[in-house]
Amino acid sequence: MPKLYVSNKDESVRMFRSDFMELFTKVHFTIPLILYLPVVGYSCYRTLSSEQIGWMSGAGLFLAGIFAWTITEYVMHRYVFHFHPKARWAQRLHFIMHGVHHDYPNDSMRLVLPPAVSIPLALFFYFTFRALLGEELVFPFFAGFVLGYLFYDMLHYSVHHVNSNNKIFVALKTHHLKHHFKDPDKGFGVSSPLWDLVARSEFSASKTPE
Repeated sequence: MPKLYVSNKDESVRMFRSDFMELFTKVHFTIPLILYLPVVGYSCYRTLSSEQIGWMSGAGLFLAGIFAWTITEYVMHRYVFHFHPKARWAQRLHFIMHGVHHDYPNDSMRLVLPPAVSIPLALFFYFTFRALLGEELVFPFFAGFVLGYLFYDMLHYSVHHVNSNNKIFVALKTHHLKHHFKDPDKGFGVSSPLWDLVARSEFSASKTPE
């Protein structure tokens, strides 16, 4: 087995002295599903019950939402999570947001976005999309966008804590673990390598050392 496939040792680190603050840095991987599957369900219901949206338009907007998520995932990971600030307070914030994941990549309680981060982001994207698309068209688009996010979160957890021989899963896992253990300045896509190919941040075709 290539050395790329590291053990799933669940190492962690304390981030705050306050137990209350520390509580907000950890989240079980099922929490995003509990929070956001109802959002997807409600958005789909609003789409299907709308007299202004045909099924083809709804399906198209739903797929467009998924596609928009793939772009958002790449941009946030590359330009926000991997931004290298100089100020000490900003470095601390960066560590809390993403640096801790690179230092402790198999910490099972820090592999999905905590609600303290994901809820404000979800509200921001919802109202942005609503301003652009309108009160009705936003629902199928947002349903696809949130479903794309959930796929990303669940895949990210699985890449670090699930073993599978599925070829697609192995390819995505290899891609992401190279980002962790080969070159953190490449391979920013988690749920898809598409935008790495487009933006030329993909890894070279050389084989992984045994």
